[in-house]
Amino acid sequence: MASGGLTCVKYLTFFCNLLFALTGLLIFLVGGMVQLNYAHYSSFVSDHVWTAPIILIIVGAAVAVICFLGCCGALKESSCMILSFALLAVVIFLFEIGLGLAGYVKHTGLHQVMECQFNSTMQHYKERADYRDAWTLLQTELDCCGINGPNDWETIFRNSTLPAACCSLINLSEAKECTNVHATQHGCLQKLLEILDSKTLILASVVLGVAGIQMLTILFACCLYRSFRRSYDHV
Repeated sequence: MASGGLTCVKYLTFFCNLLFALTGLLIFLVGGMVQLNYAHYSSFVSDHVWTAPIILIIVGAAVAVICFLGCCGALKESSCMILSFALLAVVIFLFEIGLGLAGYVKHTGLHQVMECQFNSTMQHYKERADYRDAWTLLQTELDCCGINGPNDWETIFRNSTLPAACCSLINLSEAKECTNVHATQHGCLQKLLEILDSKTLILASVVLGVAGIQMLTILFACCLYRSFRRSYDHV
């Protein structure tokens, strides 16, 4: 029979595993929400940046599977399962740290990347229907116009006409088409960048909280493994 100290560590490890599983669910949900709510802006952000939500979904699912090993190992007092859980948890932890560092590095150059994507989609606005749809959605949802303002569209249309999405409301007695006079003067690049910046802070906070819980779980798992080994050695 396990000693009182071993029993305490065992159930602490089991409890931390449940928290670990919740962190996996949290990562999964955050990745899913970002993908669901902002995937339609992917035309304005490079592909390597937009793979982050997909990676979060995969990591969240992996954490949930790994927690099964930890919970079973703690309840069955299996040192092999606990060791496997601890090693896999360390791999996930290091992967998350690497993902966070990579995200920080990529974030520092996000403005330049987005500006390049904005220019590319605008230059091909007339040729590609998907870009036209993307610009219509972006300008409608964010109540913005052009990259830095409505004047950006002059190089595309070669006249004073603007996409209808630039004008949220037109008085038909004054004009029948959207022009600079009626268009919103806010550019879309800065607005979208502010949204992504705010979401980055949320993601960073989530990752820090998750990393703390995961590190605690790994430490308890290591203690439990040592306790199991000592118990078996005495037997």
